[in-house]
Formats: sequence, structure tokens, C-alpha cells
Amino acid sequence: MNDQQRADLKQRILAEIVKLENYAASLEGKVNPVAPDVAIGRLSRLDTMLNQGINESALSQSRQRIGKLQRALARMQEDQDFGECMECGEPIPIPRLLALPETELCVECAE
Repeated sequence: MNDQQRADLKQRILAEIVKLENYAASLEGKVNPVAPDVAIGRLSRLDTMLNQGINESALSQSRQRIGKLQRALARMQEDQDFGECMECGEPIPIPRLLALPETELCVECAE
């Protein structure tokens, strides 16, 4: 990976982190439980609880991905071998890194 590709990937990771942080912030208000004294119908309460569970899952996944991207960014800054498969040592194709910058394995080793 050349310096320009590394810089482009770094910008892409930073942009993805910002996007995910904004998404996570928008979900945080949607995962608060509905107080039992709030007057809504039984079906509306069940629907709200279902949506709350979906939003909690999405929030958890977003936070996990943010952590993975932050670790990838740290690896990129610390390790000159960033972009090489951790298992076989071959370069990870740039399109794969652009799609999944947090990946540590090439396609063959990931399968």
C-alpha cells in the first residue's frame, strides 16, 4: 500500500467513525425504556418495546464497529505492515480494505 492509498484509507476510516458516532447518538434516545405510567395502548407499548430491542442491537453493532475502526486506525499509524494479512502475510487487496478497513485477513484466509 502506497502513502496515498494509506492516506485515503485513513480519511475513509475517520469519516466512517464520524458517521457511526452520529448514528449511535441518534439511537441512544430510542433505547430508553417507556415508563409504565405513560399512557399508550398495549399494542403500541409492545411495538415500542420491539423497536427498542432493534435499536439496542443496532446501537451495539455500531459501537462494536467504531471500536474495530479505531483499532484499525491505531494499527495503521503504528504498523508499517498494515494492509497485509495477519495469517499469510500477503497484501490485502485495496478494494477489500476500502469495503472493510477493519479487516485483518485477506479473502482466502477469512474463508
